[in-house]
Amino acid sequence: QVELVESGGGSVQAGGSLRLSCVASGSTFCVGWFRTIPGKEREGVALMCGSSPIPEYADFVKGRFTASRDAAKNALYLQMNNLKPEDTAEYYCTAGRYRSPLWSQGRGIENWGKGTLVTVSS
Repeated sequence: QVELVESGGGSVQAGGSLRLSCVASGSTFCVGWFRTIPGKEREGVALMCGSSPIPEYADFVKGRFTASRDAAKNALYLQMNNLKPEDTAEYYCTAGRYRSPLWSQGRGIENWGKGTLVTVSS
């Protein structure tokens, strides 16, 4: 069991930026970010597995969000640029021991943080 603690959420105007951080209590093969928009199902935002330097992204954040990890610190980050009102959501840090092709639907995700709220106003 890995405990995850997010930070960095807040309110920003459209076009602005925020950087989310997450600290894990231990190391896992995959770490990532999900979000839940009110009235919608949770959706995967980004996933990083093993030593691969290239994260996987959901189409709706490509070119705007950048995920990264610092394995030595058991930390991961999500730099969010050009934020849109539709990005308003609770963002969760996640971890798992393996990568599923259906990761964006939550498959293979074993641990979840408590979330941090991001609000983007128009």
